[in-house]
Amino acid sequence: MTCHILILVENLSVPFDRRVWQESRALTDAGYRVTVVCPMGSNQDRKREETVEGVRILRYPLTAATGGPIGYLREYTQALWHTLRLALRVRRAGPIDIVQACNPPDLLFLIALVLRPWGTRFVFDHHDLSPELFLSRFPGRGRVLYWATRLFERLTFAAADAVISTNESYRRIALERGRMAPDRVTVVRSAPDLRRFVRREPDVELRRGKPYLAAYLGVMGPQDGVDHALRAIAHLRYTLRRDDVHYIFMGSGDSFDDVVALSDKFGLRDVVEFTGRVSDEFVQRCLSTADICLSPDPRNPLNDVSTMNKVVEYMAMGCPLVSFDLVEARVSAGDAALYARADDEEAFAEAIDELLGDRRRRHEMGELGRRRVREQLSWATSSRALVDFYEALSNARTTVLADDRRLTPGTGEARAHPEGRA
Repeated sequence: MTCHILILVENLSVPFDRRVWQESRALTDAGYRVTVVCPMGSNQDRKREETVEGVRILRYPLTAATGGPIGYLREYTQALWHTLRLALRVRRAGPIDIVQACNPPDLLFLIALVLRPWGTRFVFDHHDLSPELFLSRFPGRGRVLYWATRLFERLTFAAADAVISTNESYRRIALERGRMAPDRVTVVRSAPDLRRFVRREPDVELRRGKPYLAAYLGVMGPQDGVDHALRAIAHLRYTLRRDDVHYIFMGSGDSFDDVVALSDKFGLRDVVEFTGRVSDEFVQRCLSTADICLSPDPRNPLNDVSTMNKVVEYMAMGCPLVSFDLVEARVSAGDAALYARADDEEAFAEAIDELLGDRRRRHEMGELGRRRVREQLSWATSSRALVDFYEALSNARTTVLADDRRLTPGTGEARAHPEGRA
């Protein structure tokens, strides 16, 4: 019988959530049956149910959080109810062998516990450090709520049969803070699909008449540092007197309106362009034209150990980048990035200026990054790790079930294995 995997995700819709969609497709291609439960998107993924490229997707309406921590409590309560409802609907139609819960929030283990009496195993796909995410979004809001997120994280690890970590820093947290056994934690990095990140002919119109183009691609939330980038651009323009660059910021998020207003406040409207969410085709054109890319994530307990998708995506397109000096930024980019002192906006501006002044260095850094992604950091490598992980988990389950159902000699009746579940 084909192994059935139920994937739960709350913070983005699918296929819009690129990592979850890549995982779903890799597992489907490997012969697994995959069902995804997720929220509807605001402008995409609006059908309540559909099957896309062999992946069944069930969606529910969800009102995004507003108003601080209380807003998130309302959102998560609503999401848990719909997720439980749809998970039970899937279970009534047939067995679920494995439930894979993608955080945030660290509450989806509750759904896995409801399914466990039917023999469903639980895999925690650890996308974000929820306690550190809370601190970065709501600094100074109180240690009680921080420790509540630590409790839910600990309960999630305790309930998990196995963990998928997005990088080695997250794996270390699973081992140390989550107290997981090393053989139960596997790294599957978020990585670009090189079939999607394809270089095109540069589109000079995107430079808006300037000699150079700098690009940003990604989420625009409180912890993503777009405000730092804008202050660096203002310093570059008004203090360093560099006015030969056009900047394109692709993406959206909670802080979108705030950063647009900040750009206007700094008098940058004529050189800074905010596109909102854009098509893959536009991303390809823009990154194929960009001379440098920006990764302005500030240093905090979350960002320092998180892999930023945009960093590897820039590299996949052969773009050199400027980044603040973060642990996982260096792990991913290596010499494909020029690093500024963490949170030093003037140093970030100076790094942009330095890199724009050295065409040969930009070319060498871009080629180095592209080669590194192709050889080590592409989704082809990550998908193999994911499928190998599930094959091992499925084989372990098959062995346990075979032991649990072995026959008592001379009776022909199955008896329970005396040691219970593995």
